[in-house]
Amino acid sequence: MQLTKDINLLTEKEFLSIFGSIFEKSQWIAENVFKLKPFSSPNDLKDKMINIFNNSSYEKIIEIFKFHPKLAIEKKLSLFSSKEQKDAKLNICTEQELAEFRNLNENYEKKFGFPFIISVKGKNKSDILKNFRIRIKNNINEEFEEAKSQVVNIASFRLDEILDEKFF
Repeated sequence: MQLTKDINLLTEKEFLSIFGSIFEKSQWIAENVFKLKPFSSPNDLKDKMINIFNNSSYEKIIEIFKFHPKLAIEKKLSLFSSKEQKDAKLNICTEQELAEFRNLNENYEKKFGFPFIISVKGKNKSDILKNFRIRIKNNINEEFEEAKSQVVNIASFRLDEILDEKFF
């Protein structure tokens, strides 16, 4: 695939303004990726960014988890999260749905110490609630790995969107 604009020519400031929010409120990942230039392809950039996350310490990963919003109930969202939740119709819940999201969010965070994380792209409220109900029964090790996988999915979707929009 031919790039219309070379990512490698971006200044650090430009790079961070484009890629700094791929991982929720964790610009440090993009800062570290910038130092790994040149990128041989968009997939090389993507792989390097995801590798930094995957190879982060347990504590850093938990910190990133904690930056994720509580689905359907948190009102202060990043631009990415706002769009993703709106597309999944989480901004227009019934009172019953909102009550269930509140209850599940509270119990999940109490059990695991971080908010429920799911890549909502392509999912609706029903899908998300179904996943929530199932995953809250997981043990901490299963859920840590699942949340980590979901963060990678979210980052991949965001990267694909940016790369398609700005560089092809």
